[in-house]
Order: sequence, then structure tokens, then C-alpha cells
Amino acid sequence: MDRARRDIVRLCHSGLDARTVLSESLTALRAAVPIAAYWAATTDPATVLFTGSVIDAIPESATPLFLANEFLDADVNRFRVLAHAPDPVRSLFDATHGSPDDSARYRDILAPLGMGDELRAALRVGDSCWGVLCLHREPSPLGFRAGEIDFLHAVAPHLAEGLRAAVLLSDLGGGDGHLAPGLLLLDDAAAVLAVTPEARTLLAEVADQPPRAELPQAIVAVAMRLRSLERDPNSPVVPRIRLRTRSGRWLVAHASRLHTLADAGPAGPIAVILEPARAPEIAPLKLAAYPLTPREHEIATLVLAGNSTRQIAATLVVSPFTVQQHLKSIFEKSGVRSRRELVANLLAAHYGSPG
Repeated sequence: MDRARRDIVRLCHSGLDARTVLSESLTALRAAVPIAAYWAATTDPATVLFTGSVIDAIPESATPLFLANEFLDADVNRFRVLAHAPDPVRSLFDATHGSPDDSARYRDILAPLGMGDELRAALRVGDSCWGVLCLHREPSPLGFRAGEIDFLHAVAPHLAEGLRAAVLLSDLGGGDGHLAPGLLLLDDAAAVLAVTPEARTLLAEVADQPPRAELPQAIVAVAMRLRSLERDPNSPVVPRIRLRTRSGRWLVAHASRLHTLADAGPAGPIAVILEPARAPEIAPLKLAAYPLTPREHEIATLVLAGNSTRQIAATLVVSPFTVQQHLKSIFEKSGVRSRRELVANLLAAHYGSPG
């Protein structure tokens, strides 16, 4: 375990892209913790929706079942709960107090697949969740041991730092020209009803690793999240995620329900739109990746909105001198020398070289 921990720490602090961090770290982890299968994903910290997955030994037919359980069932250890829980690492056997059949995910998915305990983790830096992972064990009444859970506790913060750093480094990639928006129509089980040629092109750019015949799990997740929000008729939220393509561009995916013109008509399919992200949509993601204090993050957000030092001071009810001191710290942590450089870095650098 000591060697695996050292290998994972090295990988997470080597400036690798997010998928390499996950896949290589899970290979190292497997040498210390016996597992039958794994699944891991990067997440959008604003929504904790999955943005890209690495998968091993989990059949494609299980994907919609796992995602429906995550977003539509009241089960233990859901990632959206772990992302904000006091303990972000927990096994299914522990969560069910040794009675895994109390979990619908175990009864309906894991047991039929011939799997036993699962160990889940939300990969957090502060209050931001940059990824999630799930380790699967073969059937056994023992499940994951305390030492194995402690091991994941020890490496999870490094994995989170590796994924956070990947966002900061991602704008070094080149662009891939101008991308046209794409549209998919899905049924409630996330099966494809129709897809535009533009969407096919974009889907290939955000495929899971290794490539699978099914839709990218990020797309299925945003559709399932819409279904969960529809249970609250007062919810105005349209689920959105930010995705980085293989060729270095940023996309936004958002889902909404199509309806007939008659209000009383039946609900139509789910429409998922994939389109190039605008700079203001990506800037908060990189801003969240900087190691800023909550107050510094608040001030940097106000700078992005075009506020002067005096306006920021008035908004936060502090002195201009205090704002300047915070700005000095923000500049040091983000590697810039002025607010103009900060804004340029956040709003322009994501797009790489012009197409």
C-alpha cells in the first residue's frame, strides 16, 4: 500500500490530464486494493454531474441502471450526497450496516452482475468536488476492510488535487476550429431517438475511456438529472455541465423536456443540446480551481463582473485597502500581475489558439 500510495501521489502531481490521472492512479490502486471492476469520473464542481468517465469490467448494459439509481432512487452513498458529506469515502456494506440487500443498487444491479461490496469516494478540494470513483469487489460477506477504506481516504485528496490541477493546465491545449451546436433526442431511459450530424461529431469528442458503443455517461447523467428535477414542479433549473473535448475545446451540455403545443398534451422526448461554451461559462470553473479563500473567490468573481475596487469595497462593506490586499493574494495564487491579466486569463485562455 505504501508503494501504491507513493505512485498515486506522484501521478496526481505530475501535471497530467484528468483522464490519465484517473486511469493511471486506478491501475496503481489496484495493486494495493483487490477489486473486480471500477468506474471513475471527473465532475463539474458546480453541479457534481459527471463530465467524463474511465471504466473497467462494468458491462455497458448496466450504465443506465447505475445512473437511474444515482439520480432517481433514494439509495445509500449517492455521489451527490458524498460530495457534501462529512465523510466522502464509504462502502456500501458500512452504509447498510452489513445488510446490503437494504440497498436497491445492490439488489437490482450489483448482485445480478455478480458483484459484492462497493467502495465510493467523492474527490474534494475544500467544498468543491472534482471527481468521483467507485471500486467493486467480487461477492464476499466481508467486503472492503478498514485498512483498504483508510487507504482510499489517504489518496482521495491527492486525486482531487490532480483533477483540479488538470483544469488549470487544460488551457495549454490548442483549439479545433469552430464547432456547430448539436442536438440529441432521448427517451426517458436515455435511448437515442434522433441525433444531428453535428451532435455525432461532438459525442466522439467527449467519449468515455475506453470508448464504448453507448452514449457518453456525461450525456446520460444530464438527462437523468433532468428527470430527477422534474419531480419538483417548482424547479426552474435546467441541468448543465461543462465538458472538455479531446482536442481541447470546452462544450456545454444542457437538457430540457420537449412538450406539445397543448399544455395538457403528453410530455415529449428529452432534448440534449451540445454547444461550444462561451468564455463566461468556463471562467468560474477555472476560478474554482485556484486555491482561493472564500473571500478571495468572492472578490475575483466581482472583478470578472467588471466592478472597480471601490464598488467591490461597497458591496462587501470593507475598505478599499482590504480589497487591494485580497487582490494581491489572488494575483499571486493565479500567477498574474494585474486584474486585467486575471480577467484575460479566465475569459480568453480556455480557447487556445484561434481556429
